Amino acid sequence: MPWKQGYTISDARSLTDSELRWPDGARCCVAMTVDLSVASGPEGVTAADLATPEALFGANQGLAALREVFRRHAMRATFAAPAIIAHIHRDLLCSLTAEGHEIAGRKPAGWFSLPRQGDRYAVGAVSPNTVDLLLEAGTCISATDWPTTFRIIGSSDFASRRALLTLRYYYHFDDQFFLMFPRKGTGLEHPDALLRNWRGEFAAQYRRGRYFHMTLHPQHIGWSNRLQMLDEFLAELRGYPGLWNPTAAECARYWLETYPASAHLRLAPSIWQDYPGSLS
Repeated sequence: MPWKQGYTISDARSLTDSELRWPDGARCCVAMTVDLSVASGPEGVTAADLATPEALFGANQGLAALREVFRRHAMRATFAAPAIIAHIHRDLLCSLTAEGHEIAGRKPAGWFSLPRQGDRYAVGAVSPNTVDLLLEAGTCISATDWPTTFRIIGSSDFASRRALLTLRYYYHFDDQFFLMFPRKGTGLEHPDALLRNWRGEFAAQYRRGRYFHMTLHPQHIGWSNRLQMLDEFLAELRGYPGLWNPTAAECARYWLETYPASAHLRLAPSIWQDYPGSLS
């Protein structure tokens, strides 16, 4: 991007449409993430979070209804589950894998930093040390990126040439920001806007042969009127030929093999400098 020239350690350019290809000649990649976290703040999932009506509904009726919609349309998703949720609902998560879904955190190691409704920024936040800590822990994919175009490969720093694969996330396609948002406040309900975003984004990505992703929460999407909206949208997707519906790990594995960082990540030193008191 010209306005970033020299200030980023990569050229921040995506592959062109003609360079991009999916397995078995698929036209478009469709991926879904289901966030099972009920954390309300940066301290993580607390006993109070687990006891809220929203959490109890999401873990039971909401999730059961969402799974049925996935079954009906033969769609698979990646379920991002914090360790405490995996411990409490072990049998439930095992049944999800039996249905072909993925539980985030299994090898190849993946790390999901999805935003909460109460976060300061709708895209969540990470520290300057996050990427290096993830790489040192053996993580090879991260679902934290927020590109405006399809761009999966991110880099840790120029000197080490280390890179971390980042999967696309965009809050315009995340149900929690449209269904009774904010949770504590006016409680605005805008499923029509969410559906419009889904339809518009998918149509554009399918036309170009690229990547469509959506994020769901059982406690939000699991209500009857919202679930019907999702049901109808997935039925529309299934009417398009040539869709590839991988889990996050499958998508990451394919990308790493087909577009390795060694060949497609173009690095150069950054001219950016930090100064005491700067907010960078």
